[in-house]
Amino acid sequence: MTPENGKQKPLKIFLVAGEPSGDVLGARLMQGLKEEFSNREIEFYGVCGPLMQAQGMNSLFAMDELTVMGVAEVVPQIPNLLRRIKQTAEFAIQVQPDAFITIDAPDFSFRVAKKLTDQKFSKIHYVAPSVWAWRAGRAQKLASLYDRVLTLLPFELKFFEDAGMKADFVGHSIIESGAGEGSSDRFIENYNCDPNKPLVMVLPGSRRSEVSRHLDIFKQTLERLSESLPKLQIVIPVVGKSAVIVKEATVSWPFKTILVTDQQDKYDAMAASDVALAASGTVGLELALAKLPSVIAYKMHPITAFLAKRLIKLDYVNLVNILQDEQVVPELLLENCVPEKLAPALLDLLQSEDAREKQISGYAKAAAQLSCSDIAPGRAAAQAVRREIESVSN
Repeated sequence: MTPENGKQKPLKIFLVAGEPSGDVLGARLMQGLKEEFSNREIEFYGVCGPLMQAQGMNSLFAMDELTVMGVAEVVPQIPNLLRRIKQTAEFAIQVQPDAFITIDAPDFSFRVAKKLTDQKFSKIHYVAPSVWAWRAGRAQKLASLYDRVLTLLPFELKFFEDAGMKADFVGHSIIESGAGEGSSDRFIENYNCDPNKPLVMVLPGSRRSEVSRHLDIFKQTLERLSESLPKLQIVIPVVGKSAVIVKEATVSWPFKTILVTDQQDKYDAMAASDVALAASGTVGLELALAKLPSVIAYKMHPITAFLAKRLIKLDYVNLVNILQDEQVVPELLLENCVPEKLAPALLDLLQSEDAREKQISGYAKAAAQLSCSDIAPGRAAAQAVRREIESVSN
């Protein structure tokens, strides 16, 4: 709408990100929106992390409050989460944005969206919930709450279109990360590593609960591995509040252990490493882009694990394996996430060139499915948002 003075009103975009991966997506979407609406002022509102703040948004409250996972972990936080849901919805109603966009974090996002069902502004969810993995009814639920969904994976479109939603495959933002462009030489020089000794990257997770569950298991795994390969070197990327947990735990590790906090250092470390031991998550795609052979592990709180085993319908959890429909990357989850199984799987990748080459070949095939066009996913997502805004205004 153009006022009488001929100047367009600022575009109001309300964004909700609930965890670090959502903050990454949100920041790239914000940049894409600035490019799409280069001739119009944009005002950003909502909940975000530091990357989105750097793009010009003030967070309603600290995003860290929403970064919880699993039944046992969430329960103690319920009173505060309910308060934040109400606060976020009320703020969105006050702002009356041109588009209300939630990014992943469905347990929080959907509850906020439900409080906005009678509002007329466009509602978009970015990162389709994994209806193909569990909770198949979520496609219908999403259709009752949102006008449009933006998917990261090509096969997700059908689930939401069948539910009567507008859906756009925008590509996976991981391809914008630079994960495949690290420098091995730079990392070795900067951190005084010995290129003749094995370098193992350890990725225990991004959430504090994940890190706490995995660190001791991973330490025991490395101790077993060092019986066959002495003088291991370890590198661990750390992020946010979980960094303190990692620092305290690794002080007593009997290995040369390097902690990196910078994203470029993380990708340089991927280029320099010989193998990775990683908690299941988006990092699996970063490892694929970096062509770093890896073993995927995951331990859950017993209550969460009990429920997950009865609800999840997938043969695999790692997206590389899902995209290829075969176990390209070894997955050792739940009761199989134990040192006596993890260590031999890592040793095989360190000693078998055939195993390494097979995994790297599978990585390349999976990575080819992550892009929808020649433009970056953040810009593709912004174009989809623009289409939704214009469909309402026309």
